[in-house]
Order: sequence, then structure tokens, then C-alpha cells
Amino acid sequence: MIHTMARRILHIDMDAFFASVEQADYPELKGKPVVVGSPSSRGVIAAASYEARKYGVRSAMPSQQAMKLCGSLVFRKNRMSRYKEVSGTIFGVFNKYSTLVEALSVDEAFIDVSATAGSFKEAGSVALEIKKDISNSTGLTCSAGLSVNKFLAKLASDVNKPDGLFIIKPDEINEFVSDLAIEDFFGIGRVSAEKMHRYGIHNGRDLRNADIDFLKRNFGKAGEFFYNIARGIDEREVDPYRERKSVGAELTFEKDLITQFEIIAELYKLEKELWSRLNKHGKSGRTITLKVRYDDFSQVTRSLTTGHCIKEFKELHAEVTKLREQVQFKRRGIRLMGVSVSNLGDEQPDEQLSIWQ
Repeated sequence: MIHTMARRILHIDMDAFFASVEQADYPELKGKPVVVGSPSSRGVIAAASYEARKYGVRSAMPSQQAMKLCGSLVFRKNRMSRYKEVSGTIFGVFNKYSTLVEALSVDEAFIDVSATAGSFKEAGSVALEIKKDISNSTGLTCSAGLSVNKFLAKLASDVNKPDGLFIIKPDEINEFVSDLAIEDFFGIGRVSAEKMHRYGIHNGRDLRNADIDFLKRNFGKAGEFFYNIARGIDEREVDPYRERKSVGAELTFEKDLITQFEIIAELYKLEKELWSRLNKHGKSGRTITLKVRYDDFSQVTRSLTTGHCIKEFKELHAEVTKLREQVQFKRRGIRLMGVSVSNLGDEQPDEQLSIWQ
């Protein structure tokens, strides 16, 4: 096994993938604020070009809100079969440069080039070759990050978006992580970040100064993870055989939910987020699970399995509603809720990006 600090890990992330495919296939769209999704009253943005992002338009944003931000948005219907075709070409490029390629989604991967690039300089050249190869074969751009592990490579790929390359060398890790805002740490969510701010932890330097026992006591099992990433430590290997077993979405609420209206509204938001994630990863599944954590930290889960992969949002919503009706909510505050889909299959939602119609 190669020593951690001697590893050279790339993270490649395609730039605004779905929207960029539309612009590449239809040149008249280049330079325009393109989004993939439905403009209907209950439509949602699945992907936004960088031209659209300049107006504040983001994926998972309601289409009506997006149109208020940018009146000249160009809506494109999803073409998942085309996106998967282009993704196949992209991963074909990845596999030319390493046998250790771990797919995170149709447009994102980790690549371990330690065995083929003898130095960070060589690994940087490999990253540039991959970017050039992808551009030549698809007409698309991607952003690349290079460092000694997955955590740092992922952070690096976000630095010079779009069409950039950023390298964090071993002797640069401490400085890079120290200056990083807590919100920018890959693996620290909004709720944890807000909690850290309350404890006076605002950046990587503050997090590194936090005692591991303090972090475990206040953040549970995640405390050790936070302790490690503050030091740029991530021992995970790039796993080419990694297969996603489930896709989920959950949220710990700032204030406990009490009323039925609050519960139904927040659960619906989670269903929307889950559907967006299923589509991003090109997944569907047969088993739906609802998790509820009460204000006393007790927890219940309810699951059901259908005879086929869920293909439409309305079907997912109906099944989650069945599970909700099995849970006792009355007179108990709700601290957390989550929904997930497992028993994943190859079937894709039919109307992938027009899910709120």
C-alpha cells in the first residue's frame, strides 16, 4: 500500500454537466443562461449553466423562483439517455489514465494516479491531459483537484471552477486547511457548521485546536472525522468497485417540529431533495425508508418495498405518505427526519427532471 502522503489522488468534476451537454449539442445555446428542468408552476431546476448561475440560479431551486432571478432563462427538457452516453465517454477517458477510478455520480469521480505519476508535477500533467482529452472527445470542460487523499482532492476541485485545476501539495495542507471556512469543509453540513460557530469554531485552524473529546462529546461519531479532516487526514482508498447502496436525504431541524403542518411540509421538502439526488446519481430503487428522531433522541424507522423501481415523484410521495401515517407524531417534538431509497436498480425515473409537474 502506498503511504498516505505519497498518494496522488485526483477529483474530477464536470462543469454544470447536464446544462453543458445541452450547450455542446446545441451551439446556439452557448453563452445563454440555460437550465435543465421544467418551467411549470411546480417545476424545479435540475442543472444550471454558469451563465444562469451568475443570476443566482441553482440546482434544486423552484423554477418560478429561478425565472424571477433571470427572466431570460432557457429551459431544456432532460435527456438522461444522452447524459449517460456522454458520461460513458468521460469515464472511458478516466480509465485510460488509471485502473483505480471511483465513480461518485455520472459526472464526478476520484482517480488514483499514484502508480503512474511519480510526482505531483507528473500528476498535475496527467490532470491536464485528462481535461484536454475530455474537451476533445465531448466538447465539455471539467474542474480538477489534486492532493494526497479524497477529502483534499475534493476540496481542491472546487477552488478554480469552472475549467480549473488546483493542487494541494503535502507541505501546503496545513495552511490550506487552516484558512478554510467551516462551511467550505467537504463533509460538514449546514447544521454542524452552525453548531461549530456557536462553539467559536469558524475555520480549519479553530477546528484543529478543538480537543477530540470535545468534538466526540458534542458531535458524536462525526467528532473523530472532524478531528481528522482538520489535519487533512483521510485514509480512504479510491475504490473502483464501490457501488452506491442507497440514496437519502435527512435534516436535523433548528427547532423541533410540533404541528402536523410543519411535519408534512418539511417531509415534502425532503422528498423533493431525495428525488433530486436520485436523478443526479441516475438511480431508482424499490425500498423506501422513513426515519424520525424525537426530541428525546429516541428514533423510529419505517420501510416498505415495492415490486418495482420507483419511476415518478408522485409515486415516491405516495409511498412516503403511507410510511408517515404509520408513525406516531402527536404530542412529540420532531428533531430529525430522513427519507431514503435502497434496493437500487438500473431503471431511471421516466420524467427525471420534470418531477414537480
